[in-house]
Amino acid sequence: MPLPAPNLDDRRFQQFVDDAKRYIQQRCPEWTDHNVSDPGVTLIEAVAHMVDQLVYRLNRVPEKNHVAFLELLGITLLPPAAARTDVTFWLSAPHDEDVLVPTGVEVATQRTEQEEAVVFTTVRDLRIVPCELSGIAVQAGGGPPADHTADLRAEKDFACFSAAPRPGDVLAIGLSAAVPSCAVMVRMDSRVDGVGVDPRQPPLLWEAFTGEGWRECEVASDGTGGLNRPGDVVLHVPDGHVMSRVGVQEAGWLRCRLTEARPGQPFYSVSPTVRAAEVFTIGGTTGVVHAETIEDDLLGEAAGVPGERFRTEYAPVVAGDPPLVLETSDGEGWQRWEAVEHFAASGPADPHFRLDAATGEVSFGPAVRTPDGLLRQHGAVPGKGAVVRAGRYRTGGGRLGNVARGALTVLRTSVPFVARVENREAARGGVDAETLEEAKRRTPVALRAQDRAVTARDYEELARRAAPDTARIRCLPVDEAGAGAVRVLVVPQAVPDPGGRLRFEQLVPGDDLLRRVTRHLDERRPIGIRLAVGPPFYQGVTVVSTLHAFVGAEAERVRLAALDALYGHLDPLTGGADGRGWQFGRPLQAGEVFAVLQRVAGVELVDEVRLHAADPLTGKRGDAVERIDLDASALVFSYDHKVRVLGGAS
Repeated sequence: MPLPAPNLDDRRFQQFVDDAKRYIQQRCPEWTDHNVSDPGVTLIEAVAHMVDQLVYRLNRVPEKNHVAFLELLGITLLPPAAARTDVTFWLSAPHDEDVLVPTGVEVATQRTEQEEAVVFTTVRDLRIVPCELSGIAVQAGGGPPADHTADLRAEKDFACFSAAPRPGDVLAIGLSAAVPSCAVMVRMDSRVDGVGVDPRQPPLLWEAFTGEGWRECEVASDGTGGLNRPGDVVLHVPDGHVMSRVGVQEAGWLRCRLTEARPGQPFYSVSPTVRAAEVFTIGGTTGVVHAETIEDDLLGEAAGVPGERFRTEYAPVVAGDPPLVLETSDGEGWQRWEAVEHFAASGPADPHFRLDAATGEVSFGPAVRTPDGLLRQHGAVPGKGAVVRAGRYRTGGGRLGNVARGALTVLRTSVPFVARVENREAARGGVDAETLEEAKRRTPVALRAQDRAVTARDYEELARRAAPDTARIRCLPVDEAGAGAVRVLVVPQAVPDPGGRLRFEQLVPGDDLLRRVTRHLDERRPIGIRLAVGPPFYQGVTVVSTLHAFVGAEAERVRLAALDALYGHLDPLTGGADGRGWQFGRPLQAGEVFAVLQRVAGVELVDEVRLHAADPLTGKRGDAVERIDLDASALVFSYDHKVRVLGGAS
């Protein structure tokens, strides 16, 4: 992609004329006629016109040399990346036949007066498969399953677990069909016999059997309070759910398994019972990407010469597998071509092409003259008159696609029997296209590192190149392992929920992201260096404060503003003194929190500030302290701040 050269002198014709007239007033005050009819003004305008053309040419020289050197080094602007997430399509009612949500269905955010709708498209077909209950069994203490399907049909009560429930007891529910990536509702009628358990946090785990074993199901809602009352349990079944055999019956099995109680978590003393159950499919989940799918884009006719270039109608091209399907036809069918990074290893008959994703430019192999005077063709060339088309590609991307969870609610493509859509998690991975200034900053690092990780900055830059959708990357030596090991900390992108609050699970990088960074760095680390890639340690912090509001200030508004200030300042991505995220290892002091709260509008006096170290997973808080120290690999994480406001208006 040609890198854009900056405009160093933006003066134009009229500005030159005006500057000359001002100089006339200073140097020749007796010249008073500055109208366009004056011959002298005519000469000024003629000279200004020539200078304007000269500036235009000069503007293309100084920085253009820099840009030309970058192009010689093979530096091109990186294209944008598209945000991705999963979207659940909810049915208007259970349906007796499969409901197909095809690839290319569009969903979007709500359009407002200030913002345009952000559009996503599905990346694969989703088949919402109907199901019903076909069997039910109880497996106590790891023993053989006991089939209770007959009891269920006779509406006889039976215990879900052992008489004295213990971890590992299982209630297995068989479905008439496998329902991968579907949302199912389990409607149960039970007696309240599960004594001792807290209905808000029962020690239960719902799982589905897949080809790789049992996998956890996400519980969207549990109206039974841990099987303690009649109600509905909505489960999101993972992909890979298959038919299998438990006992003597083959079905698509789900199971509710008792787990070890966590510290402070009540456990069952008596098993709950079931007298009736019903299962049906109410939706399905598939992946979406912030991009539009383009099909059958005709690029033109080939001239049959080496190095020929074409350009897609839409740009940039979003990364995919493959990013673009290129085909040529000479009237006898379509031939598919393969995208490569370069033509160095391409032979004269290899159907290879290069793609500049930022501009959508497609180029075929060049002919290079060798030292012996012969021409060597790198990559095949389409025949003269052959039609070149982009069979399929996606265009879009950028940070605009990083929308919060619950933001994708508009179904732009009509799908029969689908009532609504929602994204249960925020979309992330969207990155804007690289600017020229960013490319200029990247180039010296790339030249110095030569694609090898030696210094800490090398590791960070190479990791950022492998995963541009990360929010922060930090490289630290592993002290206990000596000089032969490094640790790379990865903080993923995270979009706050409505209200500006981050959840702890949003800051944990996914396995795919960690594998991508690890694989890229492992190929470039020195021999003998041990590499560890993972998330930082998040130190939960709870601030408990008492404030006094000015007379007339609304107390609740002041409290909410104070909470926003605390969550904003202690944000690991956008907090800190410079707004670029809390620094790794930087301690938190009560005096700093005093200053943050004192700047809140409506606060007259900050009376008290107490800091508590907290565990974001268990919710436990430590004693009040004046300072919380962090390790070099740690970041702060806001957890359940408490603010009380005295005075002001109620």
